[in-house]
Amino acid sequence: TGNMADGFTNDIRNCNCDDSDCNVCNWSKSSLNNIKEAKKMKQKVILITGAAGFIGSNLAKNILQKDSEFQVIGVDNLNDYYDVSLKEYRLKELENWDHFSFHKGNIADRSFLEQIFQKWEPEIVVNLAAQAGVRYSITNPDAYIESNILGFYNILECCRHSYDDGKPGVKHLVYASSSSIYGLNKEVPYRTEDKTDKPVSLYAATKKSNELLAHAYSKLYGIPCTGLRFFTVYGPCGRPDMAYFGFTNKMVKGEKIQLFNYGDMYRDFTYIDDIVKGVSAVMEKAPDVNEDGVRVKVYNIGNHQPVSLKFFVETLENCLRKAGVIDNEAEKEFLPMQPGDVYQTYADVSELEKDFGFKPDTPLEVGLTAFAEWYAGYYRRK
Repeated sequence: TGNMADGFTNDIRNCNCDDSDCNVCNWSKSSLNNIKEAKKMKQKVILITGAAGFIGSNLAKNILQKDSEFQVIGVDNLNDYYDVSLKEYRLKELENWDHFSFHKGNIADRSFLEQIFQKWEPEIVVNLAAQAGVRYSITNPDAYIESNILGFYNILECCRHSYDDGKPGVKHLVYASSSSIYGLNKEVPYRTEDKTDKPVSLYAATKKSNELLAHAYSKLYGIPCTGLRFFTVYGPCGRPDMAYFGFTNKMVKGEKIQLFNYGDMYRDFTYIDDIVKGVSAVMEKAPDVNEDGVRVKVYNIGNHQPVSLKFFVETLENCLRKAGVIDNEAEKEFLPMQPGDVYQTYADVSELEKDFGFKPDTPLEVGLTAFAEWYAGYYRRK
């Protein structure tokens, strides 16, 4: 079949008549389309929302590089929460694969999402579209209700109706939760069975609501759902609103960097490749029915080695100097704790390791070196 498709492509290239009645062109194009559709029929369809985002684009690229059995459908609204050119850059890297299709739209738009589900009938849905950021949720709460509550509700409704008329429907919904939901929890490391009913930000509350909604829809409609509590994801081409990226931008400009709680904070920084490995493993194994008769599961994905903010900044500075991004030590301003922040995050990943034989393990210096080298190359080109 591959040779036939190549032959049809050559016929089209060799015929330059531009005649709508040309039998060679019409027959070749029609046949090529049929073969492509036939191939798609054999492929599993995976829908990734937030496909232009940091995690979504890296997940899509990993799947496309490794596995041609998946037809990857990407959805993103390309909003301007941060530099849109970064999102476009990520998408451009995905354009080379013919088993990737991108659709611009908002998951809060029910009719748009229904059209995507009706057209592609995805087997696996990975919902990474969300309004991120703790501090931004204090000044722009509406964005979080729209994307994280209404948008996720729309995802669940589309999954629910994917079973209509006897269709096989969605076999697994994987969605992004967050380490932020642990809120005022003082027990460390954070375990998935810990109570998470004391959020300290609207962002965290919306993510907790996602877990509750997923449980209800799984119980009511049998949707297999897995939530992933991500812990401070970092790496090349990440989000500019994250501390490591923002610190770097300020260092390059010679501006002060601000360390909250006087630098006495701890984060479980998790490298993007580890996040992608975790999501890839989880998405292909839907949860079994639990003791309550519900097919739901929640996992932490974190590096399970929290480091102090001071150490993190020192390591970042060293990596940036080696990459030629900065020359001098950054000037630092030490400030009190900000509203919505927590003192530390620390992931217990024993459940992830038990079920999938995997736990994140990328050393901080390795991950920050990769980020520094990417930053140097990307902004030098720009």
